[in-house]
Amino acid sequence: MKHEFQPLPPGGRRERIPLYDGIELSYEDISSDSFSVEHEAWEHIIQIRYCRAGQVVWNMKSGNRMSLKAGDFSLHTMCVCADSTVHVPAGRYQGLTISVDLRKVSACPPEAIAGTGIFEGLLWEKFRLKNAAAFFAGNRQTQSIFDAFYDQPEALRRSYQRVMTLELFLYLARVEVEPQACLTEYLPEQVQMIQEIHNWLLQHMDQRITIGALSKQYLVNPTTLKAAFKAVYGTSLAAHIKKHRLERAAQLLQETDMCIAEIAQVVGYDSQSKFAAAFKGSFQMLPREYRKQVSEAGKLLGADGKSY
Repeated sequence: MKHEFQPLPPGGRRERIPLYDGIELSYEDISSDSFSVEHEAWEHIIQIRYCRAGQVVWNMKSGNRMSLKAGDFSLHTMCVCADSTVHVPAGRYQGLTISVDLRKVSACPPEAIAGTGIFEGLLWEKFRLKNAAAFFAGNRQTQSIFDAFYDQPEALRRSYQRVMTLELFLYLARVEVEPQACLTEYLPEQVQMIQEIHNWLLQHMDQRITIGALSKQYLVNPTTLKAAFKAVYGTSLAAHIKKHRLERAAQLLQETDMCIAEIAQVVGYDSQSKFAAAFKGSFQMLPREYRKQVSEAGKLLGADGKSY
């Protein structure tokens, strides 16, 4: 494809993969708070964007906004996102983009879907793409499609990418178009508040604090707090903090001689048995088994300087 992709901020990574004549896939990994995007406003190039992790928000020159959180995807032309500012609320975004040059692919569509009219006008007309974007909340079927773009054996990777791209087009061709519901938007100050709550919780893992107490501390409605936290970090507040607690516990088991009961208290569990059950649910082994395994691995590495 002849067009240039939007530039990434310093440290951002992109892998571009041509799949068919006029269809290109790219994987993107961005660690940044915000950056500007400038490119030509191409009407003939459609992009499908999928957010795998984190959240990404486009603030358009027109004043419109596009927002995707984990599992969501969008469909739009490159007219829509020209001259925009990209905001990454959680500081990290991972996803993929499928770019379709309608001029090329209409003239020579992939054989498996030739004659369907998908590129000749169906996508454009069905989703009313002129100066607008279509948004989709992820569901079981789309999650299965997008998951298959990742973690495939190297020998099969390109085949999966090509096949799942066609399956995605077929899904879009048959999906029922419902009135577009705007994805929940939050003002920058609300996002900043959620980030402050997140950081406070990580700095006070030994404390058990309720949603109600956080709501009073930060003067926010409990329902809004829970919804906004999930929108920014892609998971519930409780699940997100639990993950951090157990990852911190694993680090302490590896790097210190603290007893398990003490570690449980440091990461916010007043019961050693509850901590052990939670740890096993995450790491598939009890804390003492994890510490023993790490210790034995360290001894093996220390014996000859090599890991196995």
